[in-house]
Amino acid sequence: MGQTMASYVALLRAVNVGGRNQVAMSDLRQVLTKLGFEDVQSVLQSGNLVFKTNAGPAGTLEATLEAEMQTRLGLKTAFFVRTAREMDAVIAGNPFPAEAKRDPSHLLVVLLKDAPKANAVEALRAAIKGPELVQTKGRHAYIVYPAGVGRSRLTNSLIEAKLGTQGTGRNWNTVLKLTGLAKG
Repeated sequence: MGQTMASYVALLRAVNVGGRNQVAMSDLRQVLTKLGFEDVQSVLQSGNLVFKTNAGPAGTLEATLEAEMQTRLGLKTAFFVRTAREMDAVIAGNPFPAEAKRDPSHLLVVLLKDAPKANAVEALRAAIKGPELVQTKGRHAYIVYPAGVGRSRLTNSLIEAKLGTQGTGRNWNTVLKLTGLAKG
């Protein structure tokens, strides 16, 4: 008997947004399938994947996927991989449950490469010029954008610069959908 397969969620950074890093979701699914991953699904067009594999820990998978996508598709981007269990913890750890219920499209979860230090989180909060709220837990930042993300000055570039690590965000609805798919 082989190892049991674990379910994962993979988010790609800055794919199919504003005309940059254009890639077909079918191409992404095909590469993962060729790598031996199973039950590969994509959600929306912005680089959200769900799959099963026994290929190892999430950190190893991130490096593998980044290298394989660059080699096979010429796509240079960061991957953020979490297990279904880790995604459950993201949902359970949401410090903004009222906002998630009232206005889920304006609550973003940013998956980060590394957990930011407390002083970096304070620096980010100090840089906020609008009504946004930020909380972090481990390698995840929860951000409420009451006036919407589109016009906010709290951009991904600013978040990454202040926290000192790469990240990619998805709204609460997408996080719930991806986690549900990963759990089957």
